[in-house]
Amino acid sequence: MKFSLVNGQREEALPNLSGKCPACDQTMIAKCGEVKIWHWAHKGRRTCDPWWENETEWHRAWKGQFPDSWQEIVHRTEDGEKHIADVKTDQGWVIEFQHSHIKPEERRSRDVFYRKLVWVVDATRRKTDAAQFRKALEASASVGSSPHIRRVRTDERGLLREWSFSPAPIFFDFGKGPTLWWLLARRAAEPAYVASFPRSDFIAIHHGMGPEGARDFDEFMRTIDELVASYNARFRSQASARTSVQPTVYQQYLLRRKVRRRL
Repeated sequence: MKFSLVNGQREEALPNLSGKCPACDQTMIAKCGEVKIWHWAHKGRRTCDPWWENETEWHRAWKGQFPDSWQEIVHRTEDGEKHIADVKTDQGWVIEFQHSHIKPEERRSRDVFYRKLVWVVDATRRKTDAAQFRKALEASASVGSSPHIRRVRTDERGLLREWSFSPAPIFFDFGKGPTLWWLLARRAAEPAYVASFPRSDFIAIHHGMGPEGARDFDEFMRTIDELVASYNARFRSQASARTSVQPTVYQQYLLRRKVRRRL
């Protein structure tokens, strides 16, 4: 963990410090070696959250894009179940940064536990995932003439197959360049779509610093079903390709927002 409670205050690990776990109140010790990133660990190999995974530099880099006060937030339900969210924004969205393999049943449990959940998946963990994803893109179909949104098959092995059917938005991070790939939420009887999504927009919209001050990620997500329905309609109609540059998913959301305001 990045933070522990030292004299009641959240502190990062430093040599010779000890603290208390914010979730279970048990003793934690600072691990400050020369190989692994400095972190806090429960004394005696204890762990209080079975969903927690050992952090990598990738985790820390992502978490560092958000305020310290949003990081490692203990999320509790009325029945007493509690887990530590990687990031919880001021809009109530939990962002989980997933590096290691996760079993489908655990993923489904998190989808239910965190009602407003976004996954960011480290797509560099397996060497084969990038090649399989590129293959899926090469065989994909565009939505109308949009270069940003692709209809893909998910019956191959790899990320698309593993992460299909989650109701939460899922973003694949291939580690290079400014672009994430968004797997839009789908149902069993519907096709799957992926869309390129600027990393900077992903961060900005959660900070409330998107274009034109758009800060409501809830409103943004409410447009997704409508967008997917329009993508299906475009695909079925085989609309003629247009030569003009098509807007990204986020830009489409902003355009729809403008129209609604005018109405």
